[in-house]
Amino acid sequence: MCGRFAQTRSREEYLAPFTENFERDIPWDPEPLAHYNVAPRSRVLLLSMDENDTLHLEPVVWGYAPEWWHKAPLINARVETASQSRMFKPLWQNGRAIVFADGWYEWQRVGDKKQPYFIYREDKAPLCFAAIGKTPFDANSEAEGFVIVTAAADAGLVDIHDRRPLVLTPEAALAWLHPDTSAKRADELAHEGALPADAFAWHPVTRAVGNVKNQGPELVEPVDKPHS
Repeated sequence: MCGRFAQTRSREEYLAPFTENFERDIPWDPEPLAHYNVAPRSRVLLLSMDENDTLHLEPVVWGYAPEWWHKAPLINARVETASQSRMFKPLWQNGRAIVFADGWYEWQRVGDKKQPYFIYREDKAPLCFAAIGKTPFDANSEAEGFVIVTAAADAGLVDIHDRRPLVLTPEAALAWLHPDTSAKRADELAHEGALPADAFAWHPVTRAVGNVKNQGPELVEPVDKPHS
């Protein structure tokens, strides 16, 4: 699954592969976001594309709970079932988006404690998480925001957790966003355009990341021994 991630670079660094061939309705901002501990229910910059092929980057709440859903908002959707489920099919068809990240956190049980790990691209390049949400994306909505699409972990990643975010290449991410991409084609992109497990590296980090109030670059730094 994906329950925490880091989004620390400037929006311009994240947008660089996307704006060469597409217009943007996004203010220029070179300042780093510096979000080292993004948690559910927070507002996250979400990349989307409108019917005029124009890119938008808007703060949208991480979580989705339609009016008929009387449980806690969902934060993830399984790629294996999302395109056909009652909950997510409309979002898959018309609400595809991208969440930028530098990496995500997963917890592995070690004895009677859980050790957090930070997982990132081995080449340190930004990540493009596949996401789906309720359109039009509304910065004021508290319930109908977005979820991150997850896939089954494989290779070494499964040792940390059995699920992981669906991370797309920039090329696949652009196709995922495009309004002319059909739901069927989006399903194909989710498999063809996903980065393989061997593209990632990971290391243990401080347990301080477990507290959503903690922020700062020390959260993503490797630790030799678990500590709080």
